[in-house]
Amino acid sequence: MPLTADDDIRDLLAKARTIAMVGASDRPDRPSYGVMKRLQDHGYRVIPVNPQITGEHVHGEFVFRELGQLGDPIDIVDIFRRSEAAGDVVDEAIAIGAKAVWLQLGVVNEAAAARAEAAGLKVVMNRCPAIEIPRLGVAPVGQD
Repeated sequence: MPLTADDDIRDLLAKARTIAMVGASDRPDRPSYGVMKRLQDHGYRVIPVNPQITGEHVHGEFVFRELGQLGDPIDIVDIFRRSEAAGDVVDEAIAIGAKAVWLQLGVVNEAAAARAEAAGLKVVMNRCPAIEIPRLGVAPVGQD
């Protein structure tokens, strides 16, 4: 069952340091572009993942093709993909040992969420961390 309690979501965001954003965009008109910047401004390291712009940079970070290329431990995989494409990303998140998957607003995939939970990952679905952080009063990273 995805996390829905404010305390659980606040705790996940407070403990996270590194977020992989799958579906990150280099286009300022895309929601992922703004959300990535807001998360960085809050102190998170956000690693963009998008096969269409691999090798480019978004907000100063190198864009990777897939989660399997990341060498750093990932606390949250933030998924900016269609609901039907989220399952593959969840499977990659499980494979790299991510601690949690976060399916963005409008992204709902119950089967993928169940697989993630069965593998021990925390799941947040149909929410946006850039909305939840101020709503829940999550302190900037490193200032807790």
